[in-house]
Amino acid sequence: MTSPDPDLIVRIAARGDGVTADGRHVALSAPGDRLRTDGSIEAGPHHVTPPCRHFPQCGGCQLQHLSDEAFTDYVRDRVAGALAGQGLSAQEVAAPYVSPPHSRRRAGLRALRLGKRIQFGFSEQGSHKLIDLRECPVLDPRLFALVAPLRALFATMLPDRQPGEADLTLVDQGVDVVLSGLRVDGLAQTEALLDFARENQLARLILIDDDAPMTIWEPEPVTVRFADVLTGYPPRAFLQATEDGEAALVAEVRQALGGAAMVADLFAGLGTFALSVANDVPGRKVYAAEAARDLVMALRAGGNRLPGRIFPEHRDLFRRPLTPAELNRFDAVVLDPPRAGAREQVAQIAASQVPLIVYVSCNPASFARDAVMLAEAGYRIERVKPVGQFRWSTHVELVATFRR
Repeated sequence: MTSPDPDLIVRIAARGDGVTADGRHVALSAPGDRLRTDGSIEAGPHHVTPPCRHFPQCGGCQLQHLSDEAFTDYVRDRVAGALAGQGLSAQEVAAPYVSPPHSRRRAGLRALRLGKRIQFGFSEQGSHKLIDLRECPVLDPRLFALVAPLRALFATMLPDRQPGEADLTLVDQGVDVVLSGLRVDGLAQTEALLDFARENQLARLILIDDDAPMTIWEPEPVTVRFADVLTGYPPRAFLQATEDGEAALVAEVRQALGGAAMVADLFAGLGTFALSVANDVPGRKVYAAEAARDLVMALRAGGNRLPGRIFPEHRDLFRRPLTPAELNRFDAVVLDPPRAGAREQVAQIAASQVPLIVYVSCNPASFARDAVMLAEAGYRIERVKPVGQFRWSTHVELVATFRR
């Protein structure tokens, strides 16, 4: 049996570096590349020309040099590898879902004015230096269309050498824009902001001044939609990165829940899962717990459109997780915690008798750590679905189904 070529790149590590057969990490390499003796890379079949002029300096993407096949493999291996690192495996690792280019529906962009020169875009990889964005194969075109107008706006209202920010989100009415760092001193500048919102047909324009949000423009209430259920959208509230990625996550949750009649949705947010699945099964009731008060209020308003289906509660699940006695009322628990995972709540679930757990995660590492507690309590990982919403990024999400 021949030994593997020690200079061959055989996989991509969690942070995006290629790894040779003998364990060396090589930046900006792809599976099938070879590391030459001088440290340069001999490109293999999965090393492609990046589609964006700003790569690799821009911090938005780390893996544009990978072929579609290699990137999809990375998404799958990122999840399977995190489980293997904890001594776990799933009965099935489903084919990954990967969002297409030009599908990102939210973005946070930064601005800096240096004299008459304005920079506007994402930060460089591992730096506070800005990339002045001139193209972006990741953003939805409706977001990118605002880059040039926002650059011009910041050029007139951003104080010299002071940072500014623009948070953009696609909502039902168009693009919701939240700006910070601008100096708005009088009526003329306020009218200029109104003109900007009107000319660019914004859904809403909010100005953050001394940490207090002020709505400048909102011709009609801003909403988002989950399974045709409308709910209000608080400024900067969390939404899944892409609409298609959200649909992939919801479809996997829906499949896992089957006919479960009593469902708990923990870390429910605006109701991405609660509102999407509440009407799937006759008589289904969904309890939804969320710590952010504005999100609970929006979820409650959306739930009012499904009378007797949604039961929101304002509850911090890190400080006050549901107890086994509370959990035992449910046929299934859906949880979608922040990146750090849900150690406190998972410990309570592990001590409960809930037969079905559907864990949605944006961090395979913290998910795998939590999964150990469930495995030790007798749950088996029936299926894991990797989802790559963040195209060409090392950020990977998943849905895992646990049963016992």
